[in-house]
Amino acid sequence: MINLRIFFWITDLGFILYWTITALHLIPEEFLFKDYNNPLLVQWNWSFIFLDLLISFTGIISLLLPKNNKRWLVFALISLVLTSTSGLQAIGYWLVGWEFDWQWWLPNLYLLLYPFFFFKSIIVELEKPT
Repeated sequence: MINLRIFFWITDLGFILYWTITALHLIPEEFLFKDYNNPLLVQWNWSFIFLDLLISFTGIISLLLPKNNKRWLVFALISLVLTSTSGLQAIGYWLVGWEFDWQWWLPNLYLLLYPFFFFKSIIVELEKPT
């Protein structure tokens, strides 16, 4: 589960950093996705902040709980499911519009897929008697 901790730190701090950069309009113009400044897309993008910050919150809580307390596994599982959902929603949006920009697809494929490598081990640990 040491690898999970690394993924959580990267992902959770990454979300906080992304939203800080986004709020401060620090993403260079050439890295913005198509129609980034369209008011509907701005609203769509900002609608993710609640999900993404909940991911960070649950992931960080799981990191802070002692490993002998199984609640860390519950928070970790919630964080992983929400992370995959966040990635799926973004990929789904671009897939429906047939938009392929690897600068945006790669981080969201990461969010969609990496949790699947940890689901089984967390569920197995949760099923063990205390």
